[in-house]
Amino acid sequence: MTTLSTDVVVRRPPKGAALDPFFKILCFTAATTLLAALTGIVVTLAVGGWPAFHKFGLNFFTNTNWNPVTEEFGAAGPIVGTLVTAIMALIFALPLAFGVAVFLVEFCPPILRRPIGIAVELLAGIPSIVYGMWGLFVFAPFFAQYIELPLMAAAPPGSIWETLTTGVPNGDNILTASIILAIMILPYMAAVLRELFLTVPVQLRESGYGMGSTTLEVITSITLPYVRRSAVGAVMLGLGRALGETMAVTFIIGNSHDLPKSLFGAGSTIASTIANEFNEATGEMHTASLIALGLVLFMITFAVLALARALLGADKHS
Repeated sequence: MTTLSTDVVVRRPPKGAALDPFFKILCFTAATTLLAALTGIVVTLAVGGWPAFHKFGLNFFTNTNWNPVTEEFGAAGPIVGTLVTAIMALIFALPLAFGVAVFLVEFCPPILRRPIGIAVELLAGIPSIVYGMWGLFVFAPFFAQYIELPLMAAAPPGSIWETLTTGVPNGDNILTASIILAIMILPYMAAVLRELFLTVPVQLRESGYGMGSTTLEVITSITLPYVRRSAVGAVMLGLGRALGETMAVTFIIGNSHDLPKSLFGAGSTIASTIANEFNEATGEMHTASLIALGLVLFMITFAVLALARALLGADKHS
């Protein structure tokens, strides 16, 4: 006859179980602190910029007149300059970043893959003011002499090309600022895309090559669909950096509050306007207008991130 044991096995609690509640509280505190800081920033910008919004209303977003003497402020010029330079920088940088990432993963000889990869990562870490100084003292004079002047001279009178190339040939313009921004965000996006491409399982890529696919077909049919969601996030992060860049753009954009009338016309961005004028703003309305610009830049960046999340969500359900 078999006797069943009635002893109850008592499981010992794992080591460190007593610290688990404190760890949860610490994580919750960190999350709520971050949310409180974000809310505080928004509230501070909204309160500080309210006098400008209250006085100018929608004209603050549609007017280009920015005159501290008469205390008339319109943010249309900096807002348009911010969007134009960031979008143009993304158009210039994205194909090159994609090409660099594909080259490092698919075509680069093994002996050069690591040095080039390190160089790309180093370029992504260079401070923005260094790019601005290089753009001001090296690239802008070169651009004015060898690109801007020849294009302006070759443009037929009255043509669309003359309209696009009108401006002062000094190298400080919207196009130059966009190119410098593109150079800044290019290594960042290239490094992120390269790491994403390396996450694709080797079996998937080799199966594509085994079926007779070309490298282009493997990239477009296997690699890109595999990393599509993460790649959208990387591109949007690059766009967000371009939107908020300050010093590099301040050096070479020309700092004009008017709407840019051509690629070679001077302009300004929200960040460059704040950097140029905040320390010298003495009037209450001038300071309020600059703070209001900060809130506008915050909302533009938030809209970009929201768009990225929407694209990722749509891609997830497709």
